[in-house]
Amino acid sequence: MKRVLITGGAGFIGSHLSSKLVEEDNYVICLDNFYTGNKSNISKLEGKKNFEVLVHDVTVPIKIKVDEIYNLACPASPIHYQKNPVQTTKTIVYGAINMLELAVQTGARVLQASTSEVYGDPEVHPQTEEYWGHVNPIGPRSCYDEGKRCAETLFSDFHHQLDVDIKIARIFNTYGPQMNRNDGRVISNFIVQALMNKDITVYGDGGQTRSFCYIDDLIRGITLLMNSEAAVTGPINLGNPRESTMLEIANHIIGLTDSKSRITNLILPPDDPRQRQPDISLANKVLKWSPTIGLDEGLRKTISYFTKILK
Repeated sequence: MKRVLITGGAGFIGSHLSSKLVEEDNYVICLDNFYTGNKSNISKLEGKKNFEVLVHDVTVPIKIKVDEIYNLACPASPIHYQKNPVQTTKTIVYGAINMLELAVQTGARVLQASTSEVYGDPEVHPQTEEYWGHVNPIGPRSCYDEGKRCAETLFSDFHHQLDVDIKIARIFNTYGPQMNRNDGRVISNFIVQALMNKDITVYGDGGQTRSFCYIDDLIRGITLLMNSEAAVTGPINLGNPRESTMLEIANHIIGLTDSKSRITNLILPPDDPRQRQPDISLANKVLKWSPTIGLDEGLRKTISYFTKILK
């Protein structure tokens, strides 16, 4: 039985990962300070003999015996990470350092949840892992974007200098059950607004694109990466290459919910990427991974979840 530490284990992605690894008979330690994590996400795991919750801030060093570390801790939506940008940067950078130091002490393999935001507002489309990105280092999103870029540097340097066993996953927009209804992300915003028959707020003209990956596909991808050969360090893009405009997503959700919502347009925030689409050739080749859950199926499952929690 492997001892697995998941930082941010009560968050959206972390809670799904915790459930999967508990089901596979690993001993899972869910580390979370509950800044954006939600106790209800892990309530079904509490009481299981191979699961424990550790209330701790990843910016503070910790000594614990583990075999694997998934470093997921960080607010992932602009509304949360821009609320306290200094703390966001600390969480990403100090968190990476502390988990890497823990890996040095224990010999654990450690995976960094990086992000498509390292590509910024890309000038290359779709985005491959070789693309260095187009990021504003002093913009309102930079605490997250540059923090994640720095974390990748730290992981790479610890690997080359100290031979730490690392994995880097560049995660593209992910959605599904257990998203926070107030997290400010596109899918959750649109679904909640549609179910409540409120105006759906689209930033800009709605022509900007994103590629949305259902949570089950992502979890399968990051666990395949964690269990890949040591030579496979990443970074590796994990996302669904199907590209949609914001208007297409909004209208699709209105149709699926039979909503009376209308679409209204707001000013596009600074540095908001115009396009976002992963090239997943590397994941397909090295991990034999590609998404299997289509947008329509994933949205229906997510709508069903929000319908229940909004009652």
